[in-house]
Amino acid sequence: MDNFIHTLAPFLLLLILWSLFWKGLSLWHAARHGQSWWFVILLVLNTIGILDIIYLFGVRKLTFSTLFSK
Repeated sequence: MDNFIHTLAPFLLLLILWSLFWKGLSLWHAARHGQSWWFVILLVLNTIGILDIIYLFGVRKLTFSTLFSK
């Protein structure tokens, strides 16, 4: 069991970093545009970044190059 945990740890770390990246980006965009409902939904639901990506590219209609611009 100990070996399994050590094998799985890097994958879990990457998954956590992936999720935090998309969560932070989507929350920032929702807050910046006054979309409080989206902010609450994105804050409460953990979907490993899937809902966050849908919000950014589907609802906000952003392109990858505009994700980090003001």
